[in-house]
Amino acid sequence: MGLLKKIKKAALLTAGALMLSSLVIPYVSAESGNAKKAEVKTVPQLSVTSKDILKIKGKEYKDLNDNGKLDKYEDWDLPVNVRVKDLVKQMSLEEKAGMMLISSHYMGNSRTCPDTVGSLTCEQDTETTINRWSVPGQQFYEFNPPIVEASAATKGIQERNLRYLIIRDNPSAKDLATWINELQKIAEDTRLGIPVVMTSNPRNHAGNLAFGFSEASGQFSVWPGELGLAATRDAKLVKEFGQIAAKEWTSTGIRKGYMYMADVVTDPLWNRINGTFGEHPDLASEMIYAVIKGFQGEELGTDSVSLTTKHFPGGGARQDGHDPHYEWGKFNPYPTKDSLYKYHIPSFKAAIAAGTTSIMPYYAYPSNDNSVPQLKNGEEFEEVGFAYNKRLITDLLRKELKFQGYVNSDTSIIYSMPWGVENLTKPERYAKAINAGTDIVSGEADPTDLIKAVKDGLIKEKRIDEAVTRLLTEMMELGLFENPYVNPDKAQQIADNPASQAKADEAHRKSIVLLRNDQDTLPLKDENIQTIKLYVEVFSSGTSGSTRTADLKKSIKGYDPSIQVVDNLEDATHALVYAIPNTVADRPGTPLSVALNAETGINVERIKEIEAKVPTILTVNMTSPWLIGEIEENAVATLAVFGVKAEALVDVIRGKFAPTGKLPFTIPADQEAINNNNGDVPGYDEDPSYVYRDKNGNAYGFDFGLTYKKKNK
Repeated sequence: MGLLKKIKKAALLTAGALMLSSLVIPYVSAESGNAKKAEVKTVPQLSVTSKDILKIKGKEYKDLNDNGKLDKYEDWDLPVNVRVKDLVKQMSLEEKAGMMLISSHYMGNSRTCPDTVGSLTCEQDTETTINRWSVPGQQFYEFNPPIVEASAATKGIQERNLRYLIIRDNPSAKDLATWINELQKIAEDTRLGIPVVMTSNPRNHAGNLAFGFSEASGQFSVWPGELGLAATRDAKLVKEFGQIAAKEWTSTGIRKGYMYMADVVTDPLWNRINGTFGEHPDLASEMIYAVIKGFQGEELGTDSVSLTTKHFPGGGARQDGHDPHYEWGKFNPYPTKDSLYKYHIPSFKAAIAAGTTSIMPYYAYPSNDNSVPQLKNGEEFEEVGFAYNKRLITDLLRKELKFQGYVNSDTSIIYSMPWGVENLTKPERYAKAINAGTDIVSGEADPTDLIKAVKDGLIKEKRIDEAVTRLLTEMMELGLFENPYVNPDKAQQIADNPASQAKADEAHRKSIVLLRNDQDTLPLKDENIQTIKLYVEVFSSGTSGSTRTADLKKSIKGYDPSIQVVDNLEDATHALVYAIPNTVADRPGTPLSVALNAETGINVERIKEIEAKVPTILTVNMTSPWLIGEIEENAVATLAVFGVKAEALVDVIRGKFAPTGKLPFTIPADQEAINNNNGDVPGYDEDPSYVYRDKNGNAYGFDFGLTYKKKNK
């Protein structure tokens, strides 16, 4: 490398990070002798650490394959499809196969990869012999040989040719950016210099989440949970959320989101309701469209976070709530005529219209025994998991719904949850999924079985090229081939931007739903606040209730000192009871429940005792449609929240913000209503007896929500 090039590269590196910028060069073109208006063309500033830069006719290009000449795939002036076609031709089968896997990846000095020295990269494999989604004695409980869930960084990128990595840690924005830069450096040092795509589940939401599907919270701006965003009914605000979060994510080098769920809620017992936008296809469609446009922009580009919409064709259709992560919940039932197209497909149409880059099929298979005919030609389902299902992936998703992006399987369909294809070998499962239309397979970091499937003739390399073309197109459009590096200091500044949290706080306030307000108990007005002594207690599982009670008291006192918080119920004039139920563990042969009791962490008798002594403001974290009747009927006011900051709750209680939120789902009347529920039909379309009604006769159904009465002028 020449001295001038070395100086140029050194100048780009600041504190171990690469500084990013772009050059905007106006040019004038002429047509038929008439000068056209100046057009603006953006020329990327290249960022490199080891590869040479080629200077040709005043422009710079990265020599990613070190051959001293400009290849088409290195030429950012060319159309993306031309660049991709050239790169696919240069790739080996092993390089293509590695790209078609997406797996967990851990940072050095994390709980999973401790004691790393001199770097943030983790240089050890994470292997497992136990399927954590199974139970002892089941077919897929033990893995022999072990599964490589996460690869050592250098080996994974340079030997296994992995390029899609899922972040499972929650470091600061600065550390996250520094770490991702190190991974990009490892990728740049490979034969073709193909960058990595760092992927994450949601990282911006408050609230309790089943299965840990939100990897992190607190390092970026913190927003309500997805149900809370739906409760705002404010699509513009949801799009703004996506734009703000995308800026935070891209500043750290995260360019792919494993989100959001377009599933609609049709079974109140399902443990993943809190990751949805509610039960109505119209609302889910509006929200999913807005959030995709927010994260991705109008077109995928250098400022975009590319999203994977899930779980096609809808995970909400459940049998007694059981989830297909588990063998005992592995099928989707459709017992109601036309339910697939009427309730479950519309939000995926909206995601496609918004331009979602990829779609993730669910683990489940469609059960004919538990369904009436749903497909347009009246044929039966093929009873294999959706990622293996050619009729639903190729015919329905691609041909009928016109989806042009790539299909990303859910995690570990090959090894942990091969529903419907249990008797196939692992190479045969890869072949079944990829030939059905799946382009990238999640959950394992060793491409050996995929390579074997191709070499054994089970998958044609033409099909492999088709999948890799789709993946490389995303990488090119995101600008990763030109600028994969980020500035860690800038990333931290963006993450700490108070304006972002101020906008998130607006969403928190708008997400709160007022369900009941007897005698206009709320708001607690300034003229009366000096006479009010508020007892506060939080109810949740184990010892977390007392910890959360202390935290809530501290937040209230710090945010609004005018509120007198007392420690003893005997000293109180009013009470604030905050119920945070936990979902019941999904286990074989054990009924799921949304009842409030010891199993869900709620001491119902204690709440009723408080309500009997003083006027009580009841707040329930509605991560599921809980059966709230027993604790709701004796409260004087009831609020539903969906992962909310304490300060926003105080603003509503004190009247600094009049509640505007609306329920994103129907609250069931009782257990009998749940027992009679159709697992593929949302609550708003169930029998009228399904919905819970309070003592004033108000039905707590979809779209219900009160506000404060306005004073007469």
